[in-house]
Amino acid sequence: MQQDKQVLCKTVESLNSSGNFRVLVGVTGSVAALKLPALVDQLLQLPGVDVRVVTTEHAKHFYNHAEVAVKIYSDKDEWELWKQRTDPVLHIELRRWADLLVIAPLDANTLGKISNGICDNLLTCVVRAWDTSRPLLFCPAMNTAMWLHPITAQQISRLKEFGYMEVPCISKKLVCGDEGLHNFPQTVAVPKDHLSVLPFNQEAPKMPQKVQTGKGAMAEVSTIISVVEQHLHKSKEKPEESQ
Repeated sequence: MQQDKQVLCKTVESLNSSGNFRVLVGVTGSVAALKLPALVDQLLQLPGVDVRVVTTEHAKHFYNHAEVAVKIYSDKDEWELWKQRTDPVLHIELRRWADLLVIAPLDANTLGKISNGICDNLLTCVVRAWDTSRPLLFCPAMNTAMWLHPITAQQISRLKEFGYMEVPCISKKLVCGDEGLHNFPQTVAVPKDHLSVLPFNQEAPKMPQKVQTGKGAMAEVSTIISVVEQHLHKSKEKPEESQ
C-alpha cells in the first residue's frame, strides 16, 4: 500500500510545472519517433515552455528513453496511478495540465483510431478527452503506400473537422528506402511487331507521371517548433487583449 502511494505521488508531482506554456507531446509507432529527443530538446529551448511526453507502446521501439529530457508517460502509468475511486485519472490530469498537444509522429494506426473515436491507450484517451478550445497539432508519418491509400485523406479530413491542426508530412526518401511510386516513363515504347495486337486506332499505353520522392515523412522538427512558437506567441497576446 505504501509503495502504491509513492507511485501515485511521484506521478502527480511530475505534473508540477515550472513553465508558463505547457506542451504535451504524443509519440506513436512510426520510425519518425526517432526524432523525439530532438523535438523535446528544441521545445525546451523555447522561453517559458514546459514539456511532458505520452508514448504508445509501439513508439518505445524507436527512441532511447534516456535521451529524452522530460517525464514520459505510458499505459503502465495510467493503470498504476488509479487504485480506487478517489485516485486521479492520468489521461484527465494530462488533459488539464497541457496548453497544447502535439502528436509527432502520428502513425497510420493511431490516425485511424483517433478519427473513429477509439481510445484504447493513454494517448488516445487524452485525445478523446481533449479540450477542443486548446490547440491540438498532428504530424502524420507513414510509408508512402499507406499515405496514398484513399482512407488516409478521409481520416485526415475528419481530424480537421474536429478542429485539430495538421502539420503536413513532406516528400523525402523514407527510412524504409521507398521514394514513392516507381519512376515509370511517361510513355511505354511498343515494338513495331507487337502493334498488330493492339485494337484498331489504340495508342501505346500511358503510364503514371514520374514521381521523384514519396510523401509520408513527418514534417521537419524545425517546422513543428515553428508552429508551436506561433501558438506560444498567441498565448502571450491573450492577457493583453483582455485588459
